[in-house]
Amino acid sequence: MEISSFEDLVVWQKAHQLTLDAYELVKHFPSEEKYNRKSQLMRSGSSVPANIAEGFGRYHYQENLQFCRQARGSLYETKNHIIAARDLGQTPQEDCIKLLEQSDDVLRLLNAYLRSTYQR
Repeated sequence: MEISSFEDLVVWQKAHQLTLDAYELVKHFPSEEKYNRKSQLMRSGSSVPANIAEGFGRYHYQENLQFCRQARGSLYETKNHIIAARDLGQTPQEDCIKLLEQSDDVLRLLNAYLRSTYQR
């Protein structure tokens, strides 16, 4: 399969789905978290596919690598917010478990994408 757009990347597709699911998760948050963890989770979650997309659009592979590394950092931040929400009992446990598994899948794909990009 030829990759002609960032939307063709499986890693972007999975990261995008993680973002959509994170937006669903924050609907369970208490109202006092509106400007705290809710906002942080939405921003960090959105940053993952956004950085993958931006890196794909860069001319030089080194720039792509840098944006993918930023995506990885945002992914770890996202995982942190999900874990905190789970441990604080702000969301259903099973929803958090699902998102953490998705995060691990995205991390695996992102690391593979980084390796393949670096070897070009």
